[in-house]
Amino acid sequence: MDIVPSGQTLGARVEGINLGNPLSDADFRILLRALGRHGVLCFPNQTFGTPEFAAFARRFGALEVNVANLFHEPGFPEVMILSNQILPDGQPAGLNDAGQGWHTDMSYSKDIALANVLHAHAVPTRNGKSVGETQFRDMHAAYDELPEHLKERLEGRTATHDFEKFWETMRQRPGSRRAKLTDAQKRKRPPVSQPLVRVHPLTGRKVLYANPGYTMRIDGMDEHESGRILDYLFRHQERADFLYAHRWAVGDVLMWDNIGTVHNAVADYTPDEHRYMRRAQIMATLDYPALVA
Repeated sequence: MDIVPSGQTLGARVEGINLGNPLSDADFRILLRALGRHGVLCFPNQTFGTPEFAAFARRFGALEVNVANLFHEPGFPEVMILSNQILPDGQPAGLNDAGQGWHTDMSYSKDIALANVLHAHAVPTRNGKSVGETQFRDMHAAYDELPEHLKERLEGRTATHDFEKFWETMRQRPGSRRAKLTDAQKRKRPPVSQPLVRVHPLTGRKVLYANPGYTMRIDGMDEHESGRILDYLFRHQERADFLYAHRWAVGDVLMWDNIGTVHNAVADYTPDEHRYMRRAQIMATLDYPALVA
């Protein structure tokens, strides 16, 4: 196995490994450390079925079943299908607008996610180049570069995150097929409070844990002041030196750190430029500091 850093703030290419085979304990620990160090790992040219894909993801923690419970692989409710394709019967093949807008998956949940894994089966292309890149921002660097007075202000503070905020933002977009959340779905995902600054379980360093998609307000703070600080934090994250973008190729497996990054799926492709990916969400259920020690 060869891990080749991108040379940017995030990202590395992992070659010489077949993810269809069970990971050895040694390779598992190497990949955990690499995930903490690089934030985004690309495993190119991977060809395996849904059972092997789910088994690889499950090695890193329990897998989440999305609250919407839509578009999953038969027999694998934890493996979601992301696609803009329409089936012959006129039904969508998968969720067509997943991840569009800056966010951190599962920040709206009391139990947070360690990582996300996507496997590309169809990638939209135009003029010989792929479109529909996935962008990431480095929240280790975002915290490190905050002014010291603001670090002190945020320490020990929490903010409310709400699943419905992002869902409704996506639902209001033209052409959205998302239905309004049911009361039962809302009860499954009520708003939760998360620390604004948390210690990353793989690196031991502090990260900024706030994102435009789900973060609503800073708890116990005047509404105007909360809005002013969150607006600053979200604009701060936009620094060009925090950004890394992945251009997809068929067969790519992309695994990214959901604690130390925020991400955004760029939808710059048309309905005729097909995208089809399998997705698994890894919850932070293991004793990661012990595993990477």
